[in-house]
Amino acid sequence: MPEKISHAAARLGAAIKEFTIAQRTLTLVGLGVMAAIVIGLYAWSSRPTYAPLYTGLAATDASAVVEQLEASGVSYQLADGGATVMVPKDSVYQMRLKTAAAGLPAASDGGYSLLDEMGMGSSEFQQSTTYKRAMEGELAKTISAMKGVETASVQLALPEDTVFVAEKADPTASVFVGLRTGQTLDDDQVQAIVHLVSASIENMKPTDVAVIDSTGKVLSAVGVGAAGSGSGKQNREYEERIVSSVQTMLDRIVGPGNAVVSVTADLDFDQVQRTEERFESNKDVQPLTESRTSETYTGGGPNTTSGVLGPDNIAVPTGENEDGEYANESETKTNAVDKITQVTEAAPGTVRRQSVSVAVDQNAAAALSMAELESLVASAAGVDEERGDVVTVSRMAFDSSNASAAQAALAAEREAAAKAERAALIRTAVMAGLGVVLVIALAVVVARSRKSKGDERTALDIGDLEPLPVAPVDPTALALDMVEETEQTLAMIAPVDELQLDAEAKRNEVGNMADSDPAEIADRLRSMMDVGARK
Repeated sequence: MPEKISHAAARLGAAIKEFTIAQRTLTLVGLGVMAAIVIGLYAWSSRPTYAPLYTGLAATDASAVVEQLEASGVSYQLADGGATVMVPKDSVYQMRLKTAAAGLPAASDGGYSLLDEMGMGSSEFQQSTTYKRAMEGELAKTISAMKGVETASVQLALPEDTVFVAEKADPTASVFVGLRTGQTLDDDQVQAIVHLVSASIENMKPTDVAVIDSTGKVLSAVGVGAAGSGSGKQNREYEERIVSSVQTMLDRIVGPGNAVVSVTADLDFDQVQRTEERFESNKDVQPLTESRTSETYTGGGPNTTSGVLGPDNIAVPTGENEDGEYANESETKTNAVDKITQVTEAAPGTVRRQSVSVAVDQNAAAALSMAELESLVASAAGVDEERGDVVTVSRMAFDSSNASAAQAALAAEREAAAKAERAALIRTAVMAGLGVVLVIALAVVVARSRKSKGDERTALDIGDLEPLPVAPVDPTALALDMVEETEQTLAMIAPVDELQLDAEAKRNEVGNMADSDPAEIADRLRSMMDVGARK
């Protein structure tokens, strides 16, 4: 063993023998903690990183894949209730090739791959049934990719083609979705499923798609549509929008919590289409065609017989003989007529009637005019009196007991949180103080043990050093370096006031000697190095 290492080991052994029981205990605890940290870091760094090999596997496929991995000696982990198999990242592609060579995963959800398995001798019924199954499989796989959906199954009812088009039924579909644990489908997701299925099948309406979840809840019914859509949802959205608008205004006027707003709306969801035709003529425009007829007749004289009809339709002379004249004029004009056809289609969702009720706290609204407040509410809610809308604003006393109790509970909770925070700070400060005291005590023990040895220990340590080559030394620089090293050493090992005073005196003494007689300091250093060289 080299001499330097043997001397260092000897000094370390001697220092350990001088430790007290408490110091040895602390040293052993520190070494144990360091060993545990090193072992933990090594175990964490040597742990392989796992990546998904297959996801969404059926139970039979997952079992077969696990058996293949065990036979290959590859470690694995299961996730998502056994539906996901994870292997070390560097073995993912290799194991995928091996499992694919073994025909895994074997389960198939259908889809258009079923059409590849059809033979040339399949009947028309087999072709239509296989096509329907392929459509169902593709839709099911697409729906399963949605967030929150674990499994999906689609059943299509497609009517057969017939020459009687008027008697052909509409296609319908039913969708079953199995949701993940703790997941639910919102209205937008249900609408997405409905429109996805209806748009994929020819002549299928969105109202002909039924969606049911794994709990048996009907999310969309045939002929009705999604349960969260329609008149009920639009009514709630409209009422919430009006309530929010009015409440925001009242909170600025009477303060938060001093007004309550309630809105009831009746919306018209009937889809009405009205066609109106009007014919208008412009008098300033010349007629397209114009014709005039005039007829004149003049009669009478001695041969003119006139009379009235008598019995048996025989003319009876009147005995009068007068001249007769006849004139007839007619005029026909064909004017240019403008035809105006107007088609009006009323979109569903218009407001038939709404009622707005507002109650304000009498203490907060004591100085307000109720007429002005009612006018503001009517304007904010879009009230139309001709439509029959009603606005009611009342001033009444509010029950503030619950609010006071809630404020007291919040204040108590805040006070408890502040106390817990203060207690945590105190515990942290105490622990930090104990750590500081322990470090100071350890430093004091080390400093006293070093001080008790005195100059003999220092001379022994210096003698163990290798002889240094003699070189020109700047006494002033060497003295300053000694002063700086002495300050650093004293700052580390003398946290107690007594040690600080002693170190300060020594530092001042060394500094004064270096300032007054730097040559003497240099001579002493040379003599110490000569003694070490002779030894």
